[in-house]
Order: sequence, then structure tokens, then C-alpha cells
Amino acid sequence: MISEPGPRRGLPVRRLVQLYTGLTLYGVSMGLMLRAELGLEPWSVLNQGISRHTGLSIGTVTIVSGALILLLWIPLRQRPGLGTVSNVVILGLVMDATLAWVPELDSLGARIPLLAGAVLLNGAATGLYISADYGPGPRDGLMTGLHRRTGRPVRLVRTCIEVTVLAAGFALGGSVGVGTVVYALAIGPLAQFFLRRFAVPGAPVKPSPVVARGEASPEPAILPE
Repeated sequence: MISEPGPRRGLPVRRLVQLYTGLTLYGVSMGLMLRAELGLEPWSVLNQGISRHTGLSIGTVTIVSGALILLLWIPLRQRPGLGTVSNVVILGLVMDATLAWVPELDSLGARIPLLAGAVLLNGAATGLYISADYGPGPRDGLMTGLHRRTGRPVRLVRTCIEVTVLAAGFALGGSVGVGTVVYALAIGPLAQFFLRRFAVPGAPVKPSPVVARGEASPEPAILPE
């Protein structure tokens, strides 16, 4: 059963618009980062590595991996929301569409600003999606679920998951580079800025593991990644 976590809030139309705009822009940003060819964020590194070994598109792998991660929610007793299911489907579809529309670039002078724009867009998409408050993405739900079951700080859990994912993706041939480092350093501050910018009026901005620093009981996050 799909449930919406937390109390229902007002402005449902705005929240739905933010949810699907954020998811769409997130998928676009993932595709642009891949086209920049300067390194990806950890989960995309893994998905790209799997894609290269299976022959499936990276968008398809993103959808399948998201669905498989949801199975891990069962023992963690996590409950998906509308945003969770939408995350699994939309990101991969939009990512593949972006790759189909945006050609490969040879010039480093074009790829560097493309990377910068993709990371900035990803931060804005994160703020839109999280502020909608329609449930965590599958990967962040795994992180917060492990935090609650193990009692370990969310920062530690997040780091362990992403280091493991990054190492596995790199071993499979995923792209690790300066873009990976830029993303890791920039996404926290960007997400925090855009969370405040896109907060639904009258609703408090919830803390997110995107910018978490080991809080004892963080709210669910919706970063897909």
C-alpha cells in the first residue's frame, strides 16, 4: 500500500507541481552530468557501470535498481509514498530522453559549464522535490531506514552506502571524476538553499539527509541519486 508520510498539508496542487517538476529536472540534470563526461554522482556511477555490462540504457537500469531497492524497504518497515513510486519511474525515463536529445560534446570548454549547470539544476530539483513532501526516494528511504534500525548517525550511514556504491560502480566501469567531487561538495549547500526557496508557505522546512550532519531522528528525505 502506498501512503503519504506525515500529516497532509494544504496547497496540494502546488505540491504536486513541485513534485513532478522536481523529478523531471532531476532526471534532466542526471542526463546532463553524463553528457559532461566529467564524473557522476555515486548511484549514477553504479547504474552506468551496470548499463555497460548489461547493454541496457542507464535510464532503464536506474528504474530497475530503484525498484529493487524498494524491496529492501520491506525488512526495514519503510512505507513508500507517491513521490517514492514516481521517483522510480520518472527519473530513468527523463534521463534517457535527455541523453537522446542532448548530443555528446567533445570540447572541454562546453563540458565544464554543462557540469556546473547540471549540478546547480540538481540542487534546485532536490529543493522542489523534497519540499513537496510526498515520500522519500528509494535510495534515501534505504538510508533513513538503516539509520532507524541500526541507530547509527545518518551521516555515517549515508557515507557508508555511497562509498560502497561508488566503489562498486567504479569497479564496473562507471565514470568517476572531478564531477563526482564537485557534486559531493556542492549538493548539500545547494539543496539547503533551494529547500528554503521552494518551501510550501505555512509549512516548516524539514531537515534532510542531503544536508544532515548526524541528527538523532532526521525526517525522511527524498533525494533520488
